[in-house]
Amino acid sequence: MKKAKAALILVLFFVCATMSAAQQAAPVEKPQQQAEATIIDMHCHTAGAGYGGSGCFISKKMRDSIKFKIYLNSFGVTLKDLQEQGDGLIIKKISDQLHASQYVKGAVVLAMDGVIGPDGSLDKEATEIYIPGEFVRDEVKKYDNLYYGASINPYRRDAIERLRQAAADGAVLVKWLPSIMMIDPTDTRLMPFYKEMARLGMPLLTHTGDEASFTKARNEYADPMRLLLPLKLGVTVIAAHMASLGKTQGQDNMVRLTALMKRYPNLYADISALTQANRLGSLSRALSDSQLHNQLLYGTDYPLINTALCLPWVHVKTIGIREARRIRLIQNPWDRDVELKRALGVPEQIFARPATLIMKRPYAAKDNAP
Repeated sequence: MKKAKAALILVLFFVCATMSAAQQAAPVEKPQQQAEATIIDMHCHTAGAGYGGSGCFISKKMRDSIKFKIYLNSFGVTLKDLQEQGDGLIIKKISDQLHASQYVKGAVVLAMDGVIGPDGSLDKEATEIYIPGEFVRDEVKKYDNLYYGASINPYRRDAIERLRQAAADGAVLVKWLPSIMMIDPTDTRLMPFYKEMARLGMPLLTHTGDEASFTKARNEYADPMRLLLPLKLGVTVIAAHMASLGKTQGQDNMVRLTALMKRYPNLYADISALTQANRLGSLSRALSDSQLHNQLLYGTDYPLINTALCLPWVHVKTIGIREARRIRLIQNPWDRDVELKRALGVPEQIFARPATLIMKRPYAAKDNAP
């Protein structure tokens, strides 16, 4: 079953690669609704291969995989582009596309820390993708519609100092991918880090549910129940993707998460990736309990909204052929995503929540000088 799902996802990615050019040339239809509040995408990825002094790197296994080429295609760049213009080109493209969006006014661009070895330093051999916080911090400061999402592995020997520096640098959250960064959220050695997060008011955006985008993962670390320790210590925790894939101890991960959300008001979930074909039905499940709507936040998992995984045709049974076609013709990826999620019943309060919950301030123009 897992192999069949992986094959389906790979086929969809290949379809995406062939459709991207047609999508760019498609006629533009203006979205029908006007956003009533500032919408911020709180879950936006970037990438890099070490060009332009970025400090980014990817493992040879990941670099040689078809996934990497598809990811670059979904960002709208080639490896040659990055070689010539540097890894910051992707972040510039994100900003440009956001400026063209009718609805979404900004995005949190996420760094990605790596695996940390026993000596408390980065273990490059065990790390598949590394995007330094300093690189993301410096690049987003160049644009008035981007925010800094730090990523700090708490097993670093200087993790707390890095956390304080990220807060001073304007980070609006810390991003973890525990199953890839090899972080056990239940580890009591992390208590000082959690307490400092709570003191600083720094939210933790952490992946929940199974992860299939990398070549290997310890998915038990993404069990929602492992978030109990930071929740009890007062950290604002945001469960990425609402734990919408996989099971733990025979129980659906989303069921485990929603039960926890009802117990802890400081536990939120983002709806990023919930329109993907491999998560079909997840968004309707997330919205089915209105009691949880106040704990849901808008995010996209960009650049995956640029892939065939998120085509509105995936949801034609729910939204109908005419609506699917209308949304499909919207060029801007963020406007297309907002329109699709609205058609699927996402309330406006969920779109508006990131701007009020996690945004400390936008980068003012006077702060943007490198």
